[in-house]
Amino acid sequence: MGGQPPHFHGHRQRLRDKFIKNGLAGFADYEVVELLLTLAIPRADVKQPAKVLLARFGNLRGILDAPLAELQAVPGIGTVTPVALRVIREVASLYLQQEAESHDALTDPHVLARFWRLRIGALANEVFQVGYLDSAYRLLRDGIEILEEGTIDRAAVYPRRVIEAALRRGAAALVLAHNHPNGDVQPTEQDKTLTRALVLAATTVQIKILDHLIVSPDHAFSFRQEGLL
Repeated sequence: MGGQPPHFHGHRQRLRDKFIKNGLAGFADYEVVELLLTLAIPRADVKQPAKVLLARFGNLRGILDAPLAELQAVPGIGTVTPVALRVIREVASLYLQQEAESHDALTDPHVLARFWRLRIGALANEVFQVGYLDSAYRLLRDGIEILEEGTIDRAAVYPRRVIEAALRRGAAALVLAHNHPNGDVQPTEQDKTLTRALVLAATTVQIKILDHLIVSPDHAFSFRQEGLL
């Protein structure tokens, strides 16, 4: 059967035209989410699901950080869209990593904080990551190692593993980063002990610890800026 296309088709095209002309300037928050949803939901009006997502998760970052099961529970979202949103988030993280690999962005503490807040700030479990840098403080290609938390004492195990990896990669400097899922980015005594152990181990092989960051979705603590390195 023929007939007119659904009313939302014209709205989708207007959103896309607006984006092509001016990027996201002038977009309401729900329109940004709408635009993302149109990529994964081709044949439905997505304005209402976009508003529900914002109401439930607060903002775009909250939506992209939300667990898949919670996204799937939102009416009209289905099972494909949450995966698409996770892909978008991980692509953004990869973009920042490759941006850092292309120049000496990791000398800027604000870039460091933004970089690791996006990567690990919202994770529900604590993760420790190491960035391996060259002598110009550029991130080496594929220069991030993820060390999951476990029951083994990090201060005893991580320094050897980290330094061995640094030597193998030919790194001249390191950036350490981990998240605190409870949102409090103040360092624990274990964090301080681990940092001292890593600095001592790195110094013995002439590798510099550029910074150690503790991050949450909204905040970052820098050991260097606080005078602890």
